[in-house]
Amino acid sequence: MAVITPTAAPVTPRRPVPDRHHRGVSRWVVLALVVVGALVMLVPFAFMLLNAFKSPGDYSSAGPLSWPTEFYTLGLRTYWTEVNFPLKLWNSALIAGSVAVLGVAVSLLNAYALGIGRVRGRLWIVGLFLLANMLPQEALIYPLYYVAKQVGLYNTQLSVIIIFTVIQSAFGTYLLASVMSTFPRSLLEAAALDGAGKWTVLWRVVFPNLRPTLAVLLIFFFIWTWNEFLIPLVMLIDNQTQTIPVALASLQGDRLMDAPTTNAGALISLVPAILFFLIFQRTLARGITAGAEK
Repeated sequence: MAVITPTAAPVTPRRPVPDRHHRGVSRWVVLALVVVGALVMLVPFAFMLLNAFKSPGDYSSAGPLSWPTEFYTLGLRTYWTEVNFPLKLWNSALIAGSVAVLGVAVSLLNAYALGIGRVRGRLWIVGLFLLANMLPQEALIYPLYYVAKQVGLYNTQLSVIIIFTVIQSAFGTYLLASVMSTFPRSLLEAAALDGAGKWTVLWRVVFPNLRPTLAVLLIFFFIWTWNEFLIPLVMLIDNQTQTIPVALASLQGDRLMDAPTTNAGALISLVPAILFFLIFQRTLARGITAGAEK
């Protein structure tokens, strides 16, 4: 009697999983392109740093691409004293910080009403906020100037804070309303069954889940407002209320420009924004990552 022995099924060799650090030439090509792009973006900053410590004689004789023959610091001292840089720094920080906090708060309340409250005509209102983001500041400057003169807020920091709070919150409302429209209804229903009111739901349920996104908006609102030039130039005419970008533009004359002093002013004006970004870089990366995971 023949004994039949079972034959083992052929084992197919497992394909090795490619290591993420060795994925071929394309990975290195992308990395090289990113490095080249970063270096290209740093070229203007390198020229600014080079000419900030160059004397006017070196700049006029050898041009902006030459290496300075001496370490010239008079441009930095001139900018610091002529424009009263500490005061301008305080004005910019006050306006940008106030707009960042108020813009995030207004955006959160508006988006909560539109995204979760289900206001009637929600799509039309969100579209109106989107349209407001597309309007150029040049089209708004005269109405804003006229209204500020009529209500007595012209040449005050409060006028700029109110204007940029409305402008920034238009973008924040559009973004947060889209996020809140996909908020899990089960969490809201569970909170309602526990007897939570609308304010309790906002601060105990919605706000903790949106905290990374709100942190990203806070950082963006601060940097965007810090760099604004046109509206502060029109609305703030007094030397005691002007911001850093307006003070930097005041160094340029009608027919003569001190290029080393201007570069020195641009350099020292850029330092606070870079420090702010470096301090909150981890918060920004964490907020973007959390938004991608959701």
